[in-house]
Amino acid sequence: MAQELIYPGSSSFFPGQTPFEIYDEDYTFQSDAPKVALWCARRLGYPIQNVELVDENFYACFEEATSEYGAQVNQFNIRNNLETLKGKAAGTNYSQKLVNGTNLGQIVSISDAYGTLVGAGGKTEYKKVKIMLTGSQQEYDLHQLIAVPEEGGKAIDIAKVYFEVTPAISRFFDPYSVSGQGTLNLIDEFGFGSFSPAAQFVLMPIFEDLLRIQQIEFNDQIRKSAHTFNIVNNKLTIFPRPATSTVKELWIDYYVREDFIENSVGVQNNVVADYSNVGYDFIPYCDINDVGKQWIRKYTLALVKELLGAIREKYSTIPIPGSEVSLDGAALRAEAQTEKEALMTQLRENLEELSRKVQFENRNNEANQHQEMLRKVPLAIYIG
Repeated sequence: MAQELIYPGSSSFFPGQTPFEIYDEDYTFQSDAPKVALWCARRLGYPIQNVELVDENFYACFEEATSEYGAQVNQFNIRNNLETLKGKAAGTNYSQKLVNGTNLGQIVSISDAYGTLVGAGGKTEYKKVKIMLTGSQQEYDLHQLIAVPEEGGKAIDIAKVYFEVTPAISRFFDPYSVSGQGTLNLIDEFGFGSFSPAAQFVLMPIFEDLLRIQQIEFNDQIRKSAHTFNIVNNKLTIFPRPATSTVKELWIDYYVREDFIENSVGVQNNVVADYSNVGYDFIPYCDINDVGKQWIRKYTLALVKELLGAIREKYSTIPIPGSEVSLDGAALRAEAQTEKEALMTQLRENLEELSRKVQFENRNNEANQHQEMLRKVPLAIYIG
């Protein structure tokens, strides 16, 4: 009497036959599941050789292989796109979607703190206070003048100490004006003096105006500035000592250090923050191309071998009349482990070849090769 085979073959798949039921409603998965099960069984020797597995074992391995393929692809995409996706709304599924962009927004946000320090914007408010310089008083306590009355004793950082002078543009000679002997002489030199609309002007380049403004400001800074300052231990010292009769307004821009520290660190909820909450969900089996499906079939076979090897290894020998039969459980498990590692290495290497870094390098090499080829193209000789 022939021994009954444990694997009976399979012709259909029904939802609920996999452990997690991730792809059970996917019609392509439903169609491929029994085919993959039969293919794996035949690769293991069925129907000539007994296969101590049932349909659900094959389906579980098929589901695991599909999930592992999607996980490897998603892990690669997370590493490739994490910096670009940070700050995007959480809960969005980015699987099999093009993520094209840069992390420039994050860089600008980080640079806001540096902008505060150099007075070029930022998230921390600059505050302004006026100090009246009194004749013969050289030292002023900023803690008493600002921190205590204005900021409740909080530490402050001084950004700028300055005296408001008349803007250079208000002392600027307007080259478009005709109300000056110098301009009239200039017009005569150009030969325009005999022309008579009601107003005349000379067109001057803009850079000349900028140089003139810069000259006025340098003149005020170098030739007219008679005071400097120094800040040590919240004490503002003016050099030299103001004259007795001198009373001037000194302006100070500052910001509260506590506000700067608070504004320099951004914390957001419900956004993509790190590897753990980037929205890459299971990839639908029907959307995977044939290259991926072939990898899944091979990985399913390796998982089936591993499972069958574990079952057979439990009983390494089976007694029979007059002798015993040795099972190949250990060999199957070792073979399965080797195949799994080879498939995983192949997939990861293929994914890494598609990373942004490698693609940029390939494009650079391609552009260099094109330029090298173009250098060897003979140049036409033009004869006029």
